[in-house]
Amino acid sequence: MARVGLTPERLTLAGAELADEVGFDQVTVSALARRFDVKVASLYSHLKNSQELKTRIALFALEELADRVADAVAGRAGKDALAAFADAYRDYAREHPGRYAAARLRLDPETAAASAGVRHAQMTRAILRGYDLTGPDQTHAVRMLGSVFHGYVSLELAGGFEHSAPDSQESWLWIVDSLDALLRNRATP
Repeated sequence: MARVGLTPERLTLAGAELADEVGFDQVTVSALARRFDVKVASLYSHLKNSQELKTRIALFALEELADRVADAVAGRAGKDALAAFADAYRDYAREHPGRYAAARLRLDPETAAASAGVRHAQMTRAILRGYDLTGPDQTHAVRMLGSVFHGYVSLELAGGFEHSAPDSQESWLWIVDSLDALLRNRATP
């Protein structure tokens, strides 16, 4: 019989919280069982294995991040939308480093296609419509923004900007301004 109160949803949330505390790579069914003070076997009625747990956390994180970004960019366009998107992405990563790492988990094509990752791409493309980018230029821009945001956030989370001036927030604003100028310059005539 399943332990009262344990559900796949509750285990996923607890796994996401654990990821933020100890790092996504350290999340296992065993670690989750210790968190609930239950035997590992009692979790297997809800989860197949650690990979399923990690996939569930990744899907949860993608959904949570997509919701946050959607709220941030609603009603905005152009540079305001770009900055809101960028800030929501960065803030999420800083507040939830384990979940952010989970959102980077490689998913099988079917799972990825049904995930909130699709919403992320759609929101990015919606922002880029404000810059009149089409076709391959839009795809290049989606990849560029994802690369820049992820790269900056990853370096920042690793402490890469703590030892020199200016402050990382000043650099972040400079980067967003530069991306806006680049995208405006690349717009289709």
